Amino acid sequence: MKMSILNRILLSKAGAAALILRVPVGLILAAHGAQKLFGWFGGNGLAGTAQWLSSIGVEPGFLMAILAGGAEFFGGLALVLGLLTRPAALVAAFTMLVAIFSVHINNGLFVADGGYEYALVLMVALIALAIQGGGYLSMDNALSEKLDNV
Repeated sequence: MKMSILNRILLSKAGAAALILRVPVGLILAAHGAQKLFGWFGGNGLAGTAQWLSSIGVEPGFLMAILAGGAEFFGGLALVLGLLTRPAALVAAFTMLVAIFSVHINNGLFVADGGYEYALVLMVALIALAIQGGGYLSMDNALSEKLDNV
């Protein structure tokens, strides 16, 4: 039986380690996205984030704030649930790559100096999730099993 493209995206042979990685990374991303979009957790909200992005030359600031905040917030929630883990992880990993090169790279490695180490760690964890998928304890796996029975 030939597997559909959707089922290939959803199916994951990863074990509990995917859950252990997915949930904290997803919560961290969702919190950072909530700062950018809604001003929660001491964030600047959409207008403040857009203004800051514009001030560092990331234009158009408003659109970039929506894209970065949305990728982090909604991607993070998706990771926590294990729903569309691979696409969510890829989009969030790309967001971290952009953050590294547009914000942090000139500050060196260490986060204490505004460097890129934290964004790099998140990006690597997200790439691992994009490769292995959500694991057997994910909504992806449950959906994949349902697709097998259709």
